[in-house]
Amino acid sequence: MISVSPENVTATPNATMTGFAAPSRGSSELSSWHVAMPPGSTGPEHSVSREQVWTLTAGSLEVTCAGRTEKVTAGQTLVLPPDALRRIHAAETFEAHVVMRADGVVSVPGEEGTRVLPWAR
Repeated sequence: MISVSPENVTATPNATMTGFAAPSRGSSELSSWHVAMPPGSTGPEHSVSREQVWTLTAGSLEVTCAGRTEKVTAGQTLVLPPDALRRIHAAETFEAHVVMRADGVVSVPGEEGTRVLPWAR
């Protein structure tokens, strides 16, 4: 059983991520988390080394992935392929549940190396 606690919450200038399943919380293969993004926020352009599945539970987002922009609304599920550049924009507040393999890392254009997602570890 995994319960939400303050140490599972990561706030960035663009969104708040609440970690659920992850290796640090008992999962051996998958990570899952909740994302809440306020209106007008835009995340940085980046790629993730693993496929991600986003299911929107409230609001809507715009995602630009591999040069294509799509609108995703509550009740829809978005599958983002591995290693594809993407950027998420919240025209309105949205909430989503995200799942990926636990060993995914992030790359940002123009930056050396990779970053881990703390809420997914």
